[in-house]
Amino acid sequence: MDINCTDKELSIFDTIAAAAARIGVECYVIGGFVRDKILGRPTKDIDVVCIGDGIALAHATAGALPGNPTVNFFKNYGTAQVKLDWVELEFVGARKESYSRDSRNPVVEPGTLEDDQNRRDFTINAMAISLQTDTYGKLVDPFNGMGDLENKVIRTPLAPSETFSDDPLRMMRGIRFATQLGFTIEAATLAAIAENKDRIRIISRERIADELNKILLSKKPSIGFDLLYKTGLLQLIFPQMVALAGAEFIDGLGHKDNFYHTLQVVDNIAGTTDDLWLRWAAVLHDIAKPNTKKFEEGHGWTFHGHEVVGGRMVPKIFAQLKLPQNEKMLFVRKMVELHLRPISLSRENITDAAIRRLLFDAGEDIDSLMLLCEADITSKNKQKVKRFLENFEIVRRRCAEVEESDHIRNWQPPITGEIIMQQFSLPPSKQVGIIKDAIRNAILDGEIPNDYEKAFEFMIKKGQELGLRNG
Repeated sequence: MDINCTDKELSIFDTIAAAAARIGVECYVIGGFVRDKILGRPTKDIDVVCIGDGIALAHATAGALPGNPTVNFFKNYGTAQVKLDWVELEFVGARKESYSRDSRNPVVEPGTLEDDQNRRDFTINAMAISLQTDTYGKLVDPFNGMGDLENKVIRTPLAPSETFSDDPLRMMRGIRFATQLGFTIEAATLAAIAENKDRIRIISRERIADELNKILLSKKPSIGFDLLYKTGLLQLIFPQMVALAGAEFIDGLGHKDNFYHTLQVVDNIAGTTDDLWLRWAAVLHDIAKPNTKKFEEGHGWTFHGHEVVGGRMVPKIFAQLKLPQNEKMLFVRKMVELHLRPISLSRENITDAAIRRLLFDAGEDIDSLMLLCEADITSKNKQKVKRFLENFEIVRRRCAEVEESDHIRNWQPPITGEIIMQQFSLPPSKQVGIIKDAIRNAILDGEIPNDYEKAFEFMIKKGQELGLRNG
């Protein structure tokens, strides 16, 4: 075999080859497994194409495997899956496809290996390895995918406009592969993405979100977002991000290009965490700057309140992109709303009260917030970045000191609403909330210690100010 496979993989190929011989079909390992094995990347699934009935081959293979694993098959698509504890096998009959203009669901009919390789999205995904007895292990590479792997090029097997018009999701997949692999998209292929960009409208938001997430989880996401922007796809799928692009000057005073600043922040955060949602927070941290931009005479450009407006934009953007409307979205919103707080603390004398409020508001997410804020420190001036990072390290130390002494993270005031209601014979009411908030603020501001007795005394005093009778 032309690629370096593990003993487990070779064993499964022998089993598939024997099953194919028994039922009289040709079969090949094809696509991503071949590509990733050549590149030395980890593989989680193996695609097998056969000239004939892929579902029958799946059943024949499963019957020869220990434990007789279940075959999940989809008769309409002619595909079948066999899940093992270490790999997922997918079987499909070789096919040729034709498309209508308004759908990415093809008309499918049985075909040859050549037909099947023609319908693949990119040359690097069209390579196949034979499992036939007489050609076992031979690489079948009609489009020189091996050469494109060596040259780090993304290219379509057929005319790129045909490939992308047939299935427009391939445009995003090409950009995603370029991002994940660090490859260049061949000039004609890249031009065809720009020419066919409007075809992306027939793709579901869920599919687009899946590709965006994969781009965002890559080592350097800026590659993908920049390509999406330059080809015009981003304008169609995520216009709010495109609105960040460009710098405006008045009287010689300009602001930075917030699109490319955002890409730098995303790359910075990608270097410190694999958390998809923290990476989304990096994408969205300045999303409201176009909405809040103003030029102030004698001062320059301001973006006052962009963190608050940006926080309000997060649910709508998540809904538009078909991202989850759950605690993931709430986390991203929280990060966007708080992203200026630690940085502002690094520019002034830090009071314990300010640190306590930050720790209280961030709660368990304080470490994520600090990573985002560090990633947000960008400048071409290396000395300026160094100075900001040093100041930020002081904020980190002060947070650790205050947390150690006051235990504010995920803290709840020692006086509960139930205690307030019982003490003043109150039903649930606005007055209970006023007293509870006053106690919390007094502790966070350092007016009283985080102590039950002192908080109780403060509660009595506050109740008297509100004219309540001590129960």
